[in-house]
Amino acid sequence: MKATGIVRRIDDLGRVVIPKEIRRTMHIREGDPLEIYTDREGEVIFKKYSPIGEMQTFSAQYAETLYKTCSLPVVICDRDAVTACAGIPKKEYTDRKISAELDRIIENRSLYNANGHEDVFVVDGGAAKVSCAMPIITDGDVTGCVASVSVDGAQSGLAKDAETKLVQTAAGFLGRQLEG
Repeated sequence: MKATGIVRRIDDLGRVVIPKEIRRTMHIREGDPLEIYTDREGEVIFKKYSPIGEMQTFSAQYAETLYKTCSLPVVICDRDAVTACAGIPKKEYTDRKISAELDRIIENRSLYNANGHEDVFVVDGGAAKVSCAMPIITDGDVTGCVASVSVDGAQSGLAKDAETKLVQTAAGFLGRQLEG
């Protein structure tokens, strides 16, 4: 664990302010859920909570099914990193931080289709480009994204409308699974 040298007091309601510098560095936004852990030495640890990460096995199975039945390479990510993928190398993408461009697509809260004028990569330094992406929205909050991808210019054999509908359906379904 890394010491920051920052000390904060707990107020009368039990609240503590996480400094802006730490929130910025750790990509913690207003409204982000944090999970709280304690250990035997009395340490309290805050960790960003990822609802999509909690469903990693399920979302990986969903991605595999899309790839096997439709030959559609896909990634499923939370707000920070790829949590599941199929049709592209898992070791190169799973748990890697998403690119700033994909983060902007997620923030826009609407369907994205590549227009051929710009390349949006899933992760910085990766070869997979986003072809179509739909944010996963749960209880009105953006929790992640489902994206179809292409590698080395190879397109899926699907019509663009079919690809778009599959990505929208996956995002909608995963969003519903997370609502509680």
